Amino acid sequence: MEAEIGIIGGTGVYDPKLLENVQQVNIDTKFGSSSGPITLGEINGRKIAFINRHGQGHTIPPHKVNYRANIWALKELGVERILAPVAVGSLKEMYKPGDIVICDQFIDFTKKRDYTFFDEGKVYHVSTADPFCGELRRTLVDIGKSQRVPMHETGAYVCIEGPRFSTKAESMMFRNIADVIGMTLVPECVLAREAEICYAPIATVTDFDVWSDKPVSTDEIIQTMKGNLEKVRLLLSETIPKIPVERNCLCKDALKDAGV
Repeated sequence: MEAEIGIIGGTGVYDPKLLENVQQVNIDTKFGSSSGPITLGEINGRKIAFINRHGQGHTIPPHKVNYRANIWALKELGVERILAPVAVGSLKEMYKPGDIVICDQFIDFTKKRDYTFFDEGKVYHVSTADPFCGELRRTLVDIGKSQRVPMHETGAYVCIEGPRFSTKAESMMFRNIADVIGMTLVPECVLAREAEICYAPIATVTDFDVWSDKPVSTDEIIQTMKGNLEKVRLLLSETIPKIPVERNCLCKDALKDAGV
């Protein structure tokens, strides 16, 4: 059992037609069990591992996801790169529902999650100045442009604890510091960096957050998400074959000189 590229997605991202030679495995790690069975398969000969972040049937809320187990399980399978579709609300007029954002920064407003693999023993302070893999992001942007996907090449993602949505006061505050808002990016991307795995989010805008005149509606979000799924699947199927086999980025050496 092995894979080179991981996909961590929400409900609906996985399409049985996306992968060939499919099998499912369950992996228990020293941090517990992953969100559910991991689906292994291939896209154009590249070995893929898919995890449904919220579990089968979307039963795990964002603050209860075992992010450490998910990342560690992919690490044990040999994954070196992760593509991570995430649903987000928009904090700016120019980021419209249906758009894709290849985020380049995050701001963390979560409160009570497990943020590191190194709670005991040697301490590591990994750099997250540029938290996402530049090589993966460039590949996603190039593919998005070639496929004419409505896309923003950069964006700051503010991660909140959830599962509730923001108050209007919170949303107005977040508008001053970020472009999109969601509940799952942190600590997932930080743990990937600690595991020396390349990571890039594919943020899909589902709605304008509550700063706008119209309150957030879960039903409307779900409808927009359905429209976004085809764009995400297109990006995944077209990007994965184009990812270089050799890594020429800093992610693979994230722990070098980070230990105390």
